[in-house]
Amino acid sequence: MFKQFLHQVDDKQVYLISSLGIFVLFFIIVGLVLWMMKKEEVKYMSELPLNEEEL
Repeated sequence: MFKQFLHQVDDKQVYLISSLGIFVLFFIIVGLVLWMMKKEEVKYMSELPLNEEEL
């Protein structure tokens, strides 16, 4: 299936496919980083704009 798809790809479509791949890879990496963050760090960052004592 992928061999047929790659044979039908024009030169212009390579940029579209590569940009889609970069887009998906970026959001997978961001999702993994957010999923692996400690809950204390997420709580600290969510309360950061509200805490004026730590200025």
